[in-house]
Amino acid sequence: MRRALSRSLLQPLPHRSLLPSLPALPIRQQRCYRPHRVGAAKFPAPRPLTSPHFICSPLPPHRITLTPALISPARAHDHTFHSGVDLFSVSAVLVLLCVGYGLQSVWSQSDSQNSTPDIFTDESLPDDDMAQQALPGRPGNLTKEQEEKLLLLWTKVLNISGVGDPNDTDPKTNGLDSAAPSEPEAEQPKKKHGFWSSKKSSTPASPSANSAAAAALDDKYGQTQEYHDAIATLTPEQLHKTIWGMIKFDDPDAVMLRFLRARKWDVDRALVMLVSTMKWRITEMRVDEDVMVNGEEYAAAAAEKDPFMKDFITHFRMGKTYLHGVDRGGHPLCITRVRLHKPNELSNDALNRYTIFILEQGRMTISPPVDTATVIFDLTGFSLANMDYTPVKFVIKALEANYPECLESVLVHKAPWIFQGIWKVIKGWLDPVVASKVHFTNNVKDLEVFIEPSRIPKEMEGQEDWEYKYIEPVPGENDKMKDTATRDKVIEQHNKNIAEYDAATRRWIAAKGSETEEGKGVKAERAQIMQKLKESYWETDPYTRARSILDREGVIKGAGKVDFYPAKAPAATEAAPANGTTA
Repeated sequence: MRRALSRSLLQPLPHRSLLPSLPALPIRQQRCYRPHRVGAAKFPAPRPLTSPHFICSPLPPHRITLTPALISPARAHDHTFHSGVDLFSVSAVLVLLCVGYGLQSVWSQSDSQNSTPDIFTDESLPDDDMAQQALPGRPGNLTKEQEEKLLLLWTKVLNISGVGDPNDTDPKTNGLDSAAPSEPEAEQPKKKHGFWSSKKSSTPASPSANSAAAAALDDKYGQTQEYHDAIATLTPEQLHKTIWGMIKFDDPDAVMLRFLRARKWDVDRALVMLVSTMKWRITEMRVDEDVMVNGEEYAAAAAEKDPFMKDFITHFRMGKTYLHGVDRGGHPLCITRVRLHKPNELSNDALNRYTIFILEQGRMTISPPVDTATVIFDLTGFSLANMDYTPVKFVIKALEANYPECLESVLVHKAPWIFQGIWKVIKGWLDPVVASKVHFTNNVKDLEVFIEPSRIPKEMEGQEDWEYKYIEPVPGENDKMKDTATRDKVIEQHNKNIAEYDAATRRWIAAKGSETEEGKGVKAERAQIMQKLKESYWETDPYTRARSILDREGVIKGAGKVDFYPAKAPAATEAAPANGTTA
């Protein structure tokens, strides 16, 4: 009897959900997708988005219904609970559902109010007035703290270049010993306390130790060691000449600010990056002493006897990479046709030289307020036979370490499915900031989000009737470089302007920036000298830089004028973002 009664009490009752009947809860009415999604619908009108890399489109509404799973009698012993526990669980579930539903509503409203699109569509393109405004962290749009960082960086740069204030003996500004971050000190062993102790188990690290540790982790390319090597082996005169060789016709402040932004406004790390880049330009690539001086004409003439120069000029004739046109934001386009690359067909050194030549040419097509370029990797016809990780690593290092803040976006066009695994490898090498600028486009409609249809070449299924054709160097196009007397004269005048700018910068530093009346006057003086520097650079340009295909095409017109569409816009104007011309 007792056994029968126990058996009956343990028999599971029919399962009935204790949850009350709830109305269906609507899921968020939007789903995020990336522009490269296959079969994606047409992009809707842009809304303000917080996430800079997503566009939102409406989805059909879904409903959530709560259907409790029935418990089989065979597993009833796993589900024998006291009624009190059941009621507590149900209450907790109801509370969580209510809180979650409320948060979902808040997030939905927040997303719709605070987000911004990461790309320009027809409705979100900047007008000419907006295009002319300086972006944050650029000359003319600096906070007080940012200007102070710029002043300190200039102080260090002038000192290591041998043109600083001779009376400046402050170790914080001499740029020699204080710039490179030291190795973080070894962490002291933590003191152990009893379980009931209320004492802290460790003391917080000092700010300097944290900064050094962060710099060590961020030194991806060993630039701290490169900095020390440069200071030990290069003369101040070499550093000074190379810095101004890199600046060319740019606003000198804008160049310094590129390094500051790349290093998150850490002055010491920005100086390390700058000096290591100068060493790279002088000793490794010889950018201004060889690559840009000899150029294409020399390579074409030496191709028959020099295999290296033959490989170099072959890249131009193939049209593996070319500069043409601008995107919707007025950023110059650099297009690489990856299908034309065959590993080991041409030497890697020649390809590296070609890459640097293209990057330097690209810099000459950038004019304020635009200060970055867009790169397109056209993977039409790509196969594993075209994949080569060595040049990919070289390009990544060049953009991240030696040409900071020059990249607007990267468009990977028509990537086949086999590229998915390759991309996982490449993405691991990229700085997160650079990786965030990469977008995938599967067809011309995706590409039109970034570029006007009329400015997409027909080769990429666009409307522009243009194709790359290499124009061979014209014999004698660099004859001005042989006129050493005139060359020396224009270089001397340019150097005088540089010295004048250095002196004005020292006075600006002494005035503690632009806040005082004296500082405002010196700032205006520097702006006038900068204009003189730009003009005197273009006087030296025919005597120091070999002509390129962009000169022969008429894209680079001299005196700072650039026109990618001469047939459509005969006269170069100020409205660079609107028509692809700059003055």
